[in-house]
Amino acid sequence: MRQHRIVLLPGDGIGPEITAVAKLLLDAAGEQHGFKLNFEQHPIGGVAIDASGSPLPASTLEACQASDAVLLAAIGSPRFDVLPREQRPETGLLSLRAGLKLFANLRPVTILPALIDTSSLKAQVIKGVDLMVVRELTGGIYFGQPRGRIEADGDERAFNTMTYSRTEVDRIAKVAFELARDRSGKLCSVDKANVLDVSQLWRDRVDALAADYGDVELSHMYVDNAAMQLVRNPRQFDVLLTGNLFGDILSDEAAMLTGSIGMLPSASLGSEGPGLFEPVHGSAPDIAGQDLANPMAMVLCAAMMLRIGLKENDAATALERSVERVLAAGFRTGDLMSEGCTQLGCAGMGEQLLQAL
Repeated sequence: MRQHRIVLLPGDGIGPEITAVAKLLLDAAGEQHGFKLNFEQHPIGGVAIDASGSPLPASTLEACQASDAVLLAAIGSPRFDVLPREQRPETGLLSLRAGLKLFANLRPVTILPALIDTSSLKAQVIKGVDLMVVRELTGGIYFGQPRGRIEADGDERAFNTMTYSRTEVDRIAKVAFELARDRSGKLCSVDKANVLDVSQLWRDRVDALAADYGDVELSHMYVDNAAMQLVRNPRQFDVLLTGNLFGDILSDEAAMLTGSIGMLPSASLGSEGPGLFEPVHGSAPDIAGQDLANPMAMVLCAAMMLRIGLKENDAATALERSVERVLAAGFRTGDLMSEGCTQLGCAGMGEQLLQAL
């Protein structure tokens, strides 16, 4: 029997609730498709700060590095906002990405027919949307140096540095080109080359690499226009390639095309080693422990993990189909609720997903 070592990082807020649902379905999928997942659970984020003072304990990072894949639920809580930035839960996530050398974040956005009326956009605008945001994850303004706050000329000034190297742009662009080649052959690179030197380098390198992908139709778009086009005509996009800051914003905007950020998974990948799979949504501390969370993004993350990280394609498809069947049957969590549907809590939705599986 095939065996895979999986590290579970439930994290904070609703994380433990949605992790429990995903684990239940993963165990069942493994039994159905002839493999076994060996789970380890480790702390990250706020729960790790409470336990050890660190948002990413060394033991957690070591376990993740030794795994076949990492499934993360959510981190963060307002009660940690008073801590210095380097001690906050979000720093633990950034450190995990760096420790696993994850540079490519993939965020699929697909409109499920059963949810087309839950979007704030008109059905005719979002029908048939199926796009992938490819976000560079370990460079750009989030990691650039120098950065900080200084006193100068009687005033206080804060600064961050947006920087990319040719190597960083090339490796993320290759990921996007390969994805576009496997999808519909269209790639739109998003930048701000009319203003930023770093974006001009980005555009120059993407253009240079395009010569190796003659079967991919490449276009460029400024980020402000891309933000507008995502809500004006999202069907024009297949693969969107962008840097860390712009990708952070655009991927969340794209998430709302589906009607709820609680429906979207993501994968963070490196050149080698385990990938990190996590929902796009946050820890939602306001509903934590109340059985109100939507576990479906976490289940879809588990499907991405099976397909991309473990090459268990049939099991991945089975999980995705279970989500589609449950939604088609009219079951909803509160964030997706509409007239004529049956509202369930997190655990109840997990039971329906398991039956559908």
